[in-house]
Amino acid sequence: MQTRCDTYVLAKHFDFEAMQEHFAAAHRTCAYRNALHVKDAAGDVFLFDYGVVVLWGTGHDSEKRILGQLTPFLKEPLEQTIGDYFTFDVGVDAATRIRSDHITLNSTDIMVKLAVSHGLAQSCKLSELEAYAETTIESTAYIPRNMAKTGSTQLGRKAISRMRGQLFLVESEILLHHALLDTPEFFWEYPELEEHYRGIVSYLDVAPRVEVLNKKLQIIHDMFDMLADEQNHKHSSLLEWIIIWLIAIEIFFFLMHDLWKLI
Repeated sequence: MQTRCDTYVLAKHFDFEAMQEHFAAAHRTCAYRNALHVKDAAGDVFLFDYGVVVLWGTGHDSEKRILGQLTPFLKEPLEQTIGDYFTFDVGVDAATRIRSDHITLNSTDIMVKLAVSHGLAQSCKLSELEAYAETTIESTAYIPRNMAKTGSTQLGRKAISRMRGQLFLVESEILLHHALLDTPEFFWEYPELEEHYRGIVSYLDVAPRVEVLNKKLQIIHDMFDMLADEQNHKHSSLLEWIIIWLIAIEIFFFLMHDLWKLI
């Protein structure tokens, strides 16, 4: 029978220790590297410390209840939840596979679900970073257009500083989570499970999407450098004008001094 498997990005991070204590008080739990398995009466729940939850077979009502329980543990919650939706069953194939958003597990072993969940969680987190980078690029697209038309950004020094700060935060946020997109350290301890993970991330195009994200990150970095150059140019221009006015004032007083002598 086909059952739902849903993945959600809820926040930048979870308050992982507090969340673990909460669920351990009422459920059977097991902690792994960067992940927590919660055995719910309705199904299996995997919580990843970078703000992602993967729910296997929990059903709509149980899913809503679990997501509500997670609310107090969200650090920097997203304004809009990002989700991926699949179905799954357990088959007799030699390997776990995924076709047309349907996952066929080759075993009922909970570790197989965890291995697959790592791939699903990474893909969903990548969707968050992709949207973050795309929104930033779109919101700053007018800057290179202005430079192409007028030769400058048409922004004041304070505005340029604020924009540089914003771009720096975006770049830092993406780089901070970028390491999450590599093969999880979990598979150093369980290398026999990595094939399940590899099949999922291949289907979800994680590697090519990471390459595209890197290109978007480079665009943001180039924008940051361009604004830094513009700010330095404006600062240099201001210093040049200050020097020019000081020289002009000095010449004025020199001439006035000479004229006063003549008078």
